[in-house]
Amino acid sequence: MQTAAQWSSRWMFILAATGSAVGLGNIWKFPYIAGENGGGAFVLVYLACVFSIGIPVMMAEIMIGRRGQQSPINAMHTLAVEAKQHPIWKGIGWSGVIAGFLILSFYSVIAGWALAYIPKMLSGTFSGITPEGAGQVFNTLTANPWMLLLWHSLFMGMTIFVIAQGVEKGLEKAVSVLMPTLFFLLVALVIYAAVSSGHFMQGVHFLFDTDFQALFYPGCNPEQGVTCEMSWQGVLSAMGLAFFSLSIGMGAIMMYGAYLPKTTPITSTTVTIAIADSLVALLAGLAIFPIVFANGLDPSSGPGLVFVTLPIAFGQMDGGVIFGSLFFILLVFAAWTSAFSLLEPVVAWLVESWQLSRSHAAIGCGFLIWLLGILSILSFNNWSDFHPLAFLGDNVFATKNFFDLFDYITSNIMLPLGGLFIAIFAAWIMSHSARCEEMGGEPADISYHTWLFLIRYVTPLGVLLVFLNAVGLLKFG
Repeated sequence: MQTAAQWSSRWMFILAATGSAVGLGNIWKFPYIAGENGGGAFVLVYLACVFSIGIPVMMAEIMIGRRGQQSPINAMHTLAVEAKQHPIWKGIGWSGVIAGFLILSFYSVIAGWALAYIPKMLSGTFSGITPEGAGQVFNTLTANPWMLLLWHSLFMGMTIFVIAQGVEKGLEKAVSVLMPTLFFLLVALVIYAAVSSGHFMQGVHFLFDTDFQALFYPGCNPEQGVTCEMSWQGVLSAMGLAFFSLSIGMGAIMMYGAYLPKTTPITSTTVTIAIADSLVALLAGLAIFPIVFANGLDPSSGPGLVFVTLPIAFGQMDGGVIFGSLFFILLVFAAWTSAFSLLEPVVAWLVESWQLSRSHAAIGCGFLIWLLGILSILSFNNWSDFHPLAFLGDNVFATKNFFDLFDYITSNIMLPLGGLFIAIFAAWIMSHSARCEEMGGEPADISYHTWLFLIRYVTPLGVLLVFLNAVGLLKFG
């Protein structure tokens, strides 16, 4: 059963796919990692990896989705049969759908934190707050499973509502409002940081100064007697971030590709999405770090940067209540648009394969994901010390609670392997005629042959390095 739904325009697909790629990680993870790994040097390596690893896999996912015009599971089965290969290749679709299912279960919990912080900001909870007070607000929230359940339920309800409406009435309407608003809020926050912080250029230098020594020789300071040892971990971090930031390997982009009209060019559209995704990450850095530096706070606070450090900064600044609230609304919008793409593939599969209505499929899947999310909620309080795989002995899984386990398995195993097999299938299993038909490849088409070379030789190696590094089997310094 092929999907009858289609995006109304190329622009709507770009908005939806960019919304899928832009998430919580763009707002804090990219700027923080870039600043700690050589700033501009890291950004240059990241962008190179986006074009050599991320974009080729995204193009492959879109191509497979549009060719199959079904959910990832059924699309992979159809194309495997078309290529006269064993239907076991549909396992790629299953892996992506399951990964998205697991990711949304804990992603919704974290997005719930951002929701919870909007009324806290609006009510002035953080006005003049101390670092200890901000930490206490966050710890009080995460220690209360019932409060986390409330916000997790609200976020999942918001996501289910949109997906139940379908592509045109749900996804398109939502992203056509949320994505322009997200960009507007981000630009407004950058302007606010530039005008009010007095430390805008310090943030620019932190993010963009090209320091290859910090990238290849982290922590090196000969004047203080620190030994300079070369490390490739910064480069591997850039490779991993380039892969994960585009939301590939989980079937989301493949599903959105199924709704893409045949007349839409895949190459230029994918490049536009990648540029928009990277632009959001860079703008987030320009919005966040000037405010952090203006208040003498630590820019390398990781997740705490959003939920502890930034609330302190907003609490000390003129207009902080308004712009702090706008910041957390921005976070919610970014998480919400990503959540759509995580729920859509499994809902589409149920509609295709079990002939369920969209509303019943969305509610049923959403409920199961909500239920699974309770395990992540309890990982921050009552079950924080419970390690479900402790019986396996001394290994990387034995010390992880449910939240850590879901995060590790999806991010470090399922998504890289999914991306690797997508690249192999698109480059080596699909027929030349099928690829050319979808990609518009001709003997003189340089963009097509560049993509084919990258997806065959460069991208699989890059994804494999990301996977081996993520699971601790590869160490370069």
